[in-house]
Amino acid sequence: MTQAAKNEIAHFHLPGLFEFYEFYKVFLPLWRSHREWFYPWCDIASIYGSPADCLWGGGRVGFGQAKADDVLELMNEFEISPRLTFSNSLLSKENLLDKNCNKLCRLFEGSKVPAGVIIHSDLLADYIKREYPSFYLISSTTKVLTDFNDLKKELSRADFSYVVPDFRLNKSFEKLSALNQSCKDKVEFLCNECCNIACTERKICYENVSRKNLGQDVKEHRCTAPGGEGGYRFSLAMKNPSFISIEDIQKTYLPMGFSNYKIEGRGLGSAILLEFLLYYLTKSEYQLQVREELYLDSMLDLF
Repeated sequence: MTQAAKNEIAHFHLPGLFEFYEFYKVFLPLWRSHREWFYPWCDIASIYGSPADCLWGGGRVGFGQAKADDVLELMNEFEISPRLTFSNSLLSKENLLDKNCNKLCRLFEGSKVPAGVIIHSDLLADYIKREYPSFYLISSTTKVLTDFNDLKKELSRADFSYVVPDFRLNKSFEKLSALNQSCKDKVEFLCNECCNIACTERKICYENVSRKNLGQDVKEHRCTAPGGEGGYRFSLAMKNPSFISIEDIQKTYLPMGFSNYKIEGRGLGSAILLEFLLYYLTKSEYQLQVREELYLDSMLDLF
């Protein structure tokens, strides 16, 4: 590890705030009580997600059954920032009055560590700023900002504490390195995307999910990009030109001044989530111990 990397911490933002509550209820105590099992140069900065029936949601449909009170209690216990995924891109003014989403916001205003909102709609961003000013905002990757100039404009917006660029900008090193440090601090890279880098349907896919969360009767979007029919595979994500590896973080991104890394995985199941956490957070010599603790607890949904 370079000297520059030794002086930096990689802040990871993990998936499944509501979806993987039972998993985190077992994993987080391990993270706290066996910190020596995990890399010292990283931390868990936030966990993101939304309930299954969340109208403002836009990332996944039908995942997230845990009770909001239980989720918040767990995040408070481990002093981790909860992030609500409110990335629906098709909201109207009437949708802002949704009782369930507003109730969720009022609850998470009581978070011990400030809570965040991952957001797409400017309409919703303005509403959250006005009604729930304690939240910090994250510009969602569902905006599909593939043009670097668009990313720079988004980074310049004072509304957002973080901006998640489209994964296809992950290796634009010359342009990324030219950003000033305040912008670098706001960039949150999506590390493990499996989607084909040539895919042209990403925005359509996100809009399809937004329509479903609004209760519209729409057909399931079937991606026609190469490999899209096979679903998520971590092994394929590692071969993606946009993939950000542990070595990339240590040797390139941290020394360049970037410290925020998002792991996708909502809806993939806790077994694959464990593989992400073993790869990104866990020292190789302790990966078996982490597996054993979780397996023996019998909470992995392997089948």
